[in-house]
This record gives sequence, structure tokens and C-alpha cells, in this order.
Amino acid sequence: MKALISLGVVAAFAAAAPLTASAQFAKKEDALKYRQSALQLTGQHMGRIGAMMKGDIAFNAAEVQKSANVIATLSTLPWEAFGPDTDGGKAKPAIWKETDKFKAASERYMKAAVELNTAAKSGNLEQIRKVFGATQQTCRACHDDYRER
Repeated sequence: MKALISLGVVAAFAAAAPLTASAQFAKKEDALKYRQSALQLTGQHMGRIGAMMKGDIAFNAAEVQKSANVIATLSTLPWEAFGPDTDGGKAKPAIWKETDKFKAASERYMKAAVELNTAAKSGNLEQIRKVFGATQQTCRACHDDYRER
């Protein structure tokens, strides 16, 4: 039930994001900085969990839960900063040419982030590892299609 509510919240944020983007960012640079900040923090927390999944550092269920919660929250944020006339950074022009595909990719990621957060609450390493891998795949797919190297 909590997962359904969480998915509903994610969907509501995703639907509302394009409506608020132009009003929220006075300058293109503001949108760019906002999305880069959200995605950079996401990367930091994905890296923390990833290090535990690879065994580089000891598994700590409480720390995974904290990071997964942050990731789930951050997963709703950057998309509103990809509005019209906000190109720049490492974002490929395809984002603004393939808006439906980009939106679908962002929704897959947000759903995966919620699932990671749910798995993290279980404290089960194998369950977290499986869902973490799927979450990484959504990140990688979006980066492959929409981020310059």
C-alpha cells in the first residue's frame, strides 16, 4: 500500500513538473544549476549504496535506508528544470526533441527509486542488490540517451 501511495506521489510530481518549470526559474542558469545539484546528490547516494553492493565497504542497512530515502526524494526534483529554453550542461538536445521519451525515462527512474527505497527498508542485502541494479539500469539508460560524455 505504501508503495502505491509513493508511486502516486511520484506521478503527481512528474505531471506537475512541466507546469512549474518556467515560473520557478528566472534564468536558464538557475534551471541548469538546480538539476545538476539534484543529480549530483543522487549520484553521491547511489555511489554510497553501490560501494556496499560491491563489497567495497561493509553493508550497513541503516545507511542504505538513508541513502535510498534521499534518492527517492531527489528522483522527483530535476525534471522540472528541463523546461523549454533550459538546454546546457551535459544535457543532449534530444531531451527537448524527444520530450515524451525523456518523460517516460524519468518516470521509469522515479518508479525504480521508490522501489529501491522500499527494498532498503527491508534491510535484506540480496533484495536491495537486485533492486539497486535495476535502478542503476534506469540511470544508465537515460545517461546513454540524454547525457553528453
